[in-house]
Amino acid sequence: MIGRQFLFVALFMMSIGGLMAMLMRLDLAWPDTQFSFLSILPQSLQNDSAITANTYNAEFTMHATIMIFFVIMPILVGCFGNFLIPLMLGARDMAFPKLNMLSFWVSAGAGVLMMASFWVPGGPAAAGWTSYAPLSAVPIYTGVDWGQNLWCMSLIVLGVGSLMGAINYITTVINMRTKGMTFFRMPLVIWSLFITAILLLLALPVLTTALALLLFDRMGGTHFFLPPGGGEPLLWQHLFWFFGHPEVYIMILPGMGIASELIATFSRKPIFGYRAMAYAMASIAFLSWVVWGHHMFQSGMDPALGTGFMLTTMVIGVPSAIKTFNWLGTLYKGDIHYTAAMLNALSFVAMFVIGGLSGIFMACTPVDMYIHDTYFIVAHIHYVLFGGSLFAVFGAIAYWFPKMFGRMMNETLGKVHFWITFVAFNCTFFPMHILGMGGHMRRIYNPTQYDFLKPLEPINMFISISAFVLGAAQLLLLANIIWSLVRGEKASENPWHANTLEWSAPSPPRHGNWPGPVPVVYRGPYEYSSPESAEDYLPQWQPAEPATAAAD
Repeated sequence: MIGRQFLFVALFMMSIGGLMAMLMRLDLAWPDTQFSFLSILPQSLQNDSAITANTYNAEFTMHATIMIFFVIMPILVGCFGNFLIPLMLGARDMAFPKLNMLSFWVSAGAGVLMMASFWVPGGPAAAGWTSYAPLSAVPIYTGVDWGQNLWCMSLIVLGVGSLMGAINYITTVINMRTKGMTFFRMPLVIWSLFITAILLLLALPVLTTALALLLFDRMGGTHFFLPPGGGEPLLWQHLFWFFGHPEVYIMILPGMGIASELIATFSRKPIFGYRAMAYAMASIAFLSWVVWGHHMFQSGMDPALGTGFMLTTMVIGVPSAIKTFNWLGTLYKGDIHYTAAMLNALSFVAMFVIGGLSGIFMACTPVDMYIHDTYFIVAHIHYVLFGGSLFAVFGAIAYWFPKMFGRMMNETLGKVHFWITFVAFNCTFFPMHILGMGGHMRRIYNPTQYDFLKPLEPINMFISISAFVLGAAQLLLLANIIWSLVRGEKASENPWHANTLEWSAPSPPRHGNWPGPVPVVYRGPYEYSSPESAEDYLPQWQPAEPATAAAD
């Protein structure tokens, strides 16, 4: 139930975050234009039916904040973590069910605080999702007072809620695995959620502390980040990015785990290099702690230190490449079933590779100096976090919807949603690389104010139209979810003929997950096309045949 609650709240927040993106693209295509329909929005998002510089700043700040903290994290970690960890490990519930419930409601309270900021005088936060000081520390710089305060308070509360969830996940994975479920029999998605929970446990206190210091500067008269009182603005950047880069992997590691499940299931093959995949995820998580400086090449750091951060950042490419080659190895000569879930998983891999390759440019100090704070960066982060994380979310919803709700999703509608999203996504974000190389700065509300950007305006219009198609396509996902909940075909226990333990429970699972004894695990999670089985799959909970057992 907690997983479903996270899903529906996050989908609602996705509609708000997506609306912010549509408003930004509307302004970038037709800057300083009045649109009568904007008058229905709160005053903080428009001014006399037009988007001004101040409202634009608020929109891009809230778009990124909502999509990162209230959409991707709650769906990937909150929803699928709560739903899958006990089911795939053979536990009847999480280790601390009441703490689990408290985690959701605390996180929901954080969402209420963030939404309330739209209606306070001055509007919501407008200093960017990174909220660099002193821009974010002095209200007069952005013209936002309580909106930025609520932004800080909301993320502090969210940090507390996420810590509760992280403690619960780690305890459940370590202590509540069923008989036979060793660590190296765990599905890769559980490995990814386990590692993500450790990252959350270590990273979020850093952000929470930084936010508290920022709030003291704004409301308590302190000067942690303000030079007039002896403070240091760069301290905020260090604290933020020491949290921020692990945060990127908090959002992508669960997607890697989900893609691994879907690719193995719909290729009907064992995952290629299971242990290498688990070690690669752990390596990515470890390396994420020593790369934060690559976000600060422009801060005047010692070139030798910058070279160190450049090298550590590039090293992350090694475990990432291992995972990519293992996915390709799994697909090779597989009996590939192109379901909507599989299409989204394949798209995850392709978009992650593009995002990863563009990341190598930014890891390189001399190149980063040129493209820093341009649309090249916007393209990169969206290929990783939309092309990566959100395609994984779409695939996961299609794959586990039957288990969550007991009904199949409409496959045709799912494929239509995928193809429109895939094409519109690439039309939206790939041209941003061209804008970035042309020197187009991000976070400007009217590019036509600069003569050298005027020739790029047709690209901006093309991107905006593509973004509107991309946004409209998500209505198909919403329609599919609603239609399938009401009219969808009833799902069997194991509609995909998959091996992992959740498919042995009723669809949807009842209280306690299994009506009888908890299943015992006899093998790893990816025994597809096994010679030990007449079918092309061999579930983890199915005992070995007597003859085979005797031979063993």
